[in-house]
Amino acid sequence: MTVESGYADIFGPQVPRTGDEGQTATFALASAAYRDNPVEEILKANSEWHQSAVSSGKIALFRPNLGEAFSRAVVDRMLGAGRKPLIQSFGTEPQAVVEHCLAANRIRRERDNWLSAVMVLCGLLFLPGLVVWLLVFQIRTTIAKREDKRAGALATTLLVAAGALAVIFLIRMPFTGFWAWYARAAVIAPVVGWFWAKQICERTARDLRERWDSLLSGSSVGAKVPEAVPSSPGETAAEALRQSLAKLSAEQQSNSVFYAGPKGVLGMGTRWGSWQLAEDLVPADADREIHPFRSWDVIRSVHDQLRMLERGPLNTGGFPKPSIRHWVVTPIGENAKAVSRPEGTDVDAYQVKSHAIQDICNKQQFGAGDRHYLGVQWTLWDGQLVITMMITVTVLHETLRIEVTGHALGPVHSLFTSKPEAKEKQVQKSVKFWETRTVKLPLVDADEVVRLAARAPLTWYPPLLNWLGGTLSLPEPFGLRHAWADKPWRHRFMADDALRAATPVLRVVHAAAIRVLAENGVETEKFGTRSAFLSTAVQDTSPRKADVYDA
Repeated sequence: MTVESGYADIFGPQVPRTGDEGQTATFALASAAYRDNPVEEILKANSEWHQSAVSSGKIALFRPNLGEAFSRAVVDRMLGAGRKPLIQSFGTEPQAVVEHCLAANRIRRERDNWLSAVMVLCGLLFLPGLVVWLLVFQIRTTIAKREDKRAGALATTLLVAAGALAVIFLIRMPFTGFWAWYARAAVIAPVVGWFWAKQICERTARDLRERWDSLLSGSSVGAKVPEAVPSSPGETAAEALRQSLAKLSAEQQSNSVFYAGPKGVLGMGTRWGSWQLAEDLVPADADREIHPFRSWDVIRSVHDQLRMLERGPLNTGGFPKPSIRHWVVTPIGENAKAVSRPEGTDVDAYQVKSHAIQDICNKQQFGAGDRHYLGVQWTLWDGQLVITMMITVTVLHETLRIEVTGHALGPVHSLFTSKPEAKEKQVQKSVKFWETRTVKLPLVDADEVVRLAARAPLTWYPPLLNWLGGTLSLPEPFGLRHAWADKPWRHRFMADDALRAATPVLRVVHAAAIRVLAENGVETEKFGTRSAFLSTAVQDTSPRKADVYDA
């Protein structure tokens, strides 16, 4: 295995090293794979543009929790056969998130194997008793879901009553001989299996919670996915998984993005500001014509000057090194549910080739088709803030237009940055009843043990389990980073960083463009005047919805 994209070869799969950019956002999203919250919690992370959905199953007893639903949905969507194209996750490493989802699935699969054995030994062989106990817990779960405050007490009373009836049944057995002993075993064996299953579930729950906490504490906990490392040429499943992960990484590096109207550039965030310099191309010398040049010549000069952004006359920190790339931007509908990446001889491994980008820059400036943008991007706050400034140059008739737009993608929703909390509750003291004390609750309660044990045998056939328990539907077009991103404007320093980047970028772009115009015999006085005006205006800039037109 080679080391690529800041990854180290550990246990076969690749995990990001401590200190790599995007660590916080990556680990926050990866932690969702290990969570044991109710699956409905993820609906709190829905944004104005991206909506997840939780489908209800047929039987509440088989419902998944957040970690189970998230890890299964992400793996199926990002590695599934014939999957639709993905949106790049700027500021994160999606391969690391997917590998943590695979690792979580493997841990749960090992637990489910043990639980399946328990279900066979203590349940299937004593099926009548198992069915009765599951029916009791199903009724209890249904009652407990009601909003009535007395529902919890009623559900507990039901379980106590069922236990009392079981004791009476054991004492006053209506059968004799073999069936009497079998009936007693059918009542007792599922209870014994429950205690056995509880130990298995608690051991796994502690492991999952430790991984959840380690990821959010900054520890580079490794995602162990041995099934992604083929050990022999005949392991086709492992080879297919390895190729799927490689395909995911290649698509993450694609230079093709999508503009979804008011949703902005998918993966980069909405457009919060726009500055346009448009003036006529007039010869500087009336006796001489303008030396012919193309939009690409201007863009290339801007590209060279943007590489100097990290340098300055004063040693005051300033800009970190930005990522500067040429982007092919494809327009899609605001409510489009899928995207289609460019294909053909001009595309290689999701990358549009340089000569095709130049053709788009010089020719596709009006009417249908993709457009070219030069982007300068900073990933800040450990991946929690992605600032992107996009530059495009167009020439229509005698007018040259230079447009600079600002895009900002905020931090991942706070749901993903919450650490595991100890399970406890406040109860009144027995003597000093006016005071309360904290009581620690079991990590896995009775209902959770039954739920996990009931689901375990069905995990071998996910379609049936999804039909019975429900699934998590991911927002489309799907990308890990932008699907659950908050707006950066609620965070003072993040907002300041986004706004401060606009002025120096705008000035560098204008200076580089005007230099090219002067070298090719264009009168630059009007361009300089307009640039000075924009340079003044950008200092008083404020974020707005630049893609929402009041028309």
